[in-house]
Amino acid sequence: MPKIKTKKSAAKRFRITGSGKKIVRRKAFKNHLLERKSKERTRRRLSNLTLVHESDEKNVRLMMPYS
Repeated sequence: MPKIKTKKSAAKRFRITGSGKKIVRRKAFKNHLLERKSKERTRRRLSNLTLVHESDEKNVRLMMPYS
């Protein structure tokens, strides 16, 4: 059987936690148009990492088979 390739776009966007049970992602809406967003929103809320939702987790794991 040949090896399965990792989707590079997914590898750049997601990380697996140390236990290997959870997948971490960045929050959206922090790339541009930041002048009109409050500092509380950008610094505190959008800077934190969050977990990928359970319904999306299976798809992400299929894109990253060896992680």
